[in-house]
Amino acid sequence: MIYACVKRLSDILIGLVGLIVLIPLTVIIKLVYICTGDFHPIFYTQERIGKNGKTFKIIKYRSMVPNADKVLEKLLKQKKYRNQWEEFQKLDNDPRITKVGKFIRKGSIDEFPQFVNVLLGQMSMVGPRPLIPGELKEHGGKTKDIEKYQSVKPGVTGYWAMRIRSDKNSDYDERLKLEYFYIENRGIVLDVKILFHTVGTVLRQEGAQ
Repeated sequence: MIYACVKRLSDILIGLVGLIVLIPLTVIIKLVYICTGDFHPIFYTQERIGKNGKTFKIIKYRSMVPNADKVLEKLLKQKKYRNQWEEFQKLDNDPRITKVGKFIRKGSIDEFPQFVNVLLGQMSMVGPRPLIPGELKEHGGKTKDIEKYQSVKPGVTGYWAMRIRSDKNSDYDERLKLEYFYIENRGIVLDVKILFHTVGTVLRQEGAQ
């Protein structure tokens, strides 16, 4: 109970600070996109699974082309990309990412809008990666594993992000093991450790690949 209260309070405080940063950052990113000839919305939303299986719209700065989902469908028809996606749930040198997107991903700036999700109580600053509907089932997840994963709020950052986020060779099962480790061992000390590591990662511009 104490851990839950401390965690929610810290989420609110960090979320409010993040929201202050988010306002001028949004203006800057919008101007940069306009200067590159991209006049599409800079925010990207996607349905994700939250605590107790409830769905919500995760918010990010758009780092890909506007029709990224349709482009992905075409790419997955190619064996090269299909094999990568099935094993890692991501593409190496993803052709959908824009020039601006590569920059904002470098320091995980694209994830800053998730402060809104945190303030709304849909996410926590630290937790397992927010999954898309059906993702665990698609990868052979058992009912008890799915229930365990959905027993906590997904996080903006997490144990997996701290350990192997930039490791292109980490497969999906390896990432899940780290997520379950966090769920079973979560606590104030581990959360603080993950947050400090994340801040260092952002300052060093070691974002997602």
